[in-house]
Amino acid sequence: MNSSPLLRRPRRLRRTPAIRALVEETRVGPADLIAPLFVREGGGDPEPVGSMPGIVRWPLDRLITEARELASLGIPGVALFPVTDPALKDPRGSAALDPEGLVPRTVRALKAAVPELLVFTDLALDPFTSHGHDGILTADGSDVDNDPTVAVLAQMAVLHASAGADFVAPSDMMDGRVRAVRTALDAAGFHGTGILAYAAKFASAYYGPFRDAVGSASAAGTRSLDKRTYQLNPANRREAVDDALLDEAEGADLLMVKPAGPYLDVLSELRRATRLPLAAYQVSGEYAQLQAAARLGWLDLAKTRDESLLAIKRAGADVILTYFAREVAEAHRGRP
Repeated sequence: MNSSPLLRRPRRLRRTPAIRALVEETRVGPADLIAPLFVREGGGDPEPVGSMPGIVRWPLDRLITEARELASLGIPGVALFPVTDPALKDPRGSAALDPEGLVPRTVRALKAAVPELLVFTDLALDPFTSHGHDGILTADGSDVDNDPTVAVLAQMAVLHASAGADFVAPSDMMDGRVRAVRTALDAAGFHGTGILAYAAKFASAYYGPFRDAVGSASAAGTRSLDKRTYQLNPANRREAVDDALLDEAEGADLLMVKPAGPYLDVLSELRRATRLPLAAYQVSGEYAQLQAAARLGWLDLAKTRDESLLAIKRAGADVILTYFAREVAEAHRGRP
């Protein structure tokens, strides 16, 4: 039987590995990734995070070693998340402003030991508050009080910049916080410190393992904190893009969508709406579900990991925060 007279045969471009590589549109490599790291006080061995296989809470000395190795693998930066001693937590998150607190000490140590590694610090109060919310509560305790919280975040930003942070990352979703942070940084002379804004952060059910890791869940007595008065409604795409563009107008240098995988439509729409670099955070729940399915033998971990990251990059992310960063970098070792 004669072949059909087809002028276009798309399979010609899929015929061999070399051809497929030649026409590949999207690639994810170590240079695209930021590694989130949990840091705790004290020494000894790293503490495993039970709900996040392979992820640990690092003591500072061991975190420095890990950071050196990440840099040697081609990962350009790390995002720090502190595990605060419960004895230091209070309703206002006062420990967040301690100049000798865990975050400033960690930033100083990292920039001294691995100066080429970019350091991103989180601007939010949930690791420091006894109630587990991202800010100071109103007098009746029913909600987070926006403006007093923003004032503290601006002070945190200056503290982190003083320690050497390359980027501060407001993750709280308070109104006006990017403008306040930019104003405070500039007033203190930190014109070069960047802002990675959690511009479209949703009130997601995917954050549970992270809250276990930093202890905000235990502080509040639940991993299901209701943050819907400040984090975005998962049903609202237009609102998310509008919020993100407000952060751009207020002086953000990079915009981030969080979580990544369930919100690829938002990421794609935001990519069309802005020329700023975009980041996306593949969050703890996304990581944990792939790990769990792979451990049950239901999925190939490496293949689904790589496919999930490709989807995020294809949707428009320039930078991906992922707990798979080290694994991906190791898999790319030796590649051109």
